[in-house]
Amino acid sequence: MNVPIPPATAASPAETLRTALAGLLHGLPPKQATQAVDRLIANYRGRTPTDAPILRDRADVVAYAAYRMPATFEAVRGALDALADAAPEGWTPGSHVDVGGGTGAATWAVAATWAGERPVTVLDWAEPALALGRELAGAAPQLSGARWQRSRIGASLAIESTDLVTVSYVLGELTEADRRSVVDAAADAARQAVVIIEPGTPDGYARIIEARDRLIAAGHRIAAPCPHSSACPIEPGTDWCHFSARVSRSSLHRQVKGGSLAYEDEKFSYVAAVRFDPDPAPSRVVRRPQIRKGQVLLDLCGAEEALRRETVTKRHGPLYRAARDADWGDAWPPPSAE
Repeated sequence: MNVPIPPATAASPAETLRTALAGLLHGLPPKQATQAVDRLIANYRGRTPTDAPILRDRADVVAYAAYRMPATFEAVRGALDALADAAPEGWTPGSHVDVGGGTGAATWAVAATWAGERPVTVLDWAEPALALGRELAGAAPQLSGARWQRSRIGASLAIESTDLVTVSYVLGELTEADRRSVVDAAADAARQAVVIIEPGTPDGYARIIEARDRLIAAGHRIAAPCPHSSACPIEPGTDWCHFSARVSRSSLHRQVKGGSLAYEDEKFSYVAAVRFDPDPAPSRVVRRPQIRKGQVLLDLCGAEEALRRETVTKRHGPLYRAARDADWGDAWPPPSAE
């Protein structure tokens, strides 16, 4: 039985999504939800063929939404914020297609990043996920007109022309050939921008680098996180580029996930590529800043296509204060401190 989603209020998309998710688990026994989450974790950590959707029924999808939507939302929003910072002033996507969007976390992240309504299409092969995503979207006015379309995510994928294409936490579920096909389809369909997000693991980063290369080959320019569109300066196998998003968790969410903290940190890798002239960050903070007495150590990726460490001390004045406030993934230096 479906539980009615609370009506829309003046709350932010993040707050509205949190409230809608809290209402989902009413009537679903905690043990059933926990078992579904355990099975989903095992499946997502394994290898899933492209013809076998992981989400089988509503119980699976509800468990997935409680388990993954808040983290996916925050990771995608982090990537979109970086894209927005690199885009021309006032730029906003006029339309959006979310590939493999499932219950629609990326559509909520787009709504949280850019105000207003826009045509939105969510493509996924799991009908139960699409149905729940449609149900959740009823709480968000910006998503009231979204289309939830069943589509095989693979070599035969067709994407209608749109301003923005998002592909979040999808490539790892695909074969190598299907990954290439999906990235190429996204590159061709995007009139303005493509944003791809994967887990912040060495394998996730490797998929992002492969996608980044294909997007550049298709004529896109890198807007974020890289300060340039040249080769990544990280030597393969020695490290990986990833970032972190803080995720608030409700008591109900903690119960389903078996955690006790009020938050978690979602590690993710991403690339944002565009067809317009971006204004990328002069440098990007690629590790958590190390704050020591009288100084801050920043690990940076710069426009000179190299990694470097910068030490900012008290004698740098406003720049030091900015460094103490800097976070992993931020542009450096911030405009206010330049």
